[in-house]
Amino acid sequence: MAKKSAQAFTDQSDCPCQSGLSYGQCCGRFLEAADNKATSVPQTAEQLMRSRYTAYVLGDSQYLLNTWHPQYRPQKIDLADSTQQWIGLKIKDTHKGLAQDDSGEVHFIARYKVNGKASRLEERSQFVKMAGQWFYTTGQIL
Repeated sequence: MAKKSAQAFTDQSDCPCQSGLSYGQCCGRFLEAADNKATSVPQTAEQLMRSRYTAYVLGDSQYLLNTWHPQYRPQKIDLADSTQQWIGLKIKDTHKGLAQDDSGEVHFIARYKVNGKASRLEERSQFVKMAGQWFYTTGQIL
């Protein structure tokens, strides 16, 4: 499935996940790894959460599927016709999910617009690490 506006973000652009880093220093290196352009994977659950948010911004459904735990992964995600415009991410807190952990939780708020109407998604996302790679499992919408 085609990515939306991936070319709008250069390595020097501010990362859509609002980490304060450039796209190339932050999520870009992970999304490019999924396309076999790099070898970097998120080292923490928060990094994976941020990169998945950026994948939604870019419409990169393949990255989302690749980082979804196989036990919970949907068959497909179609973001090509999405009317959502993602406009911001705030990490509220994290529990575990560091490089040395095998599981973690990230509490976040993602803001978006649909047809000009602002909305927000607040979730506690669960992550596990298998064979050195973090995966999203489930989330509790708050």
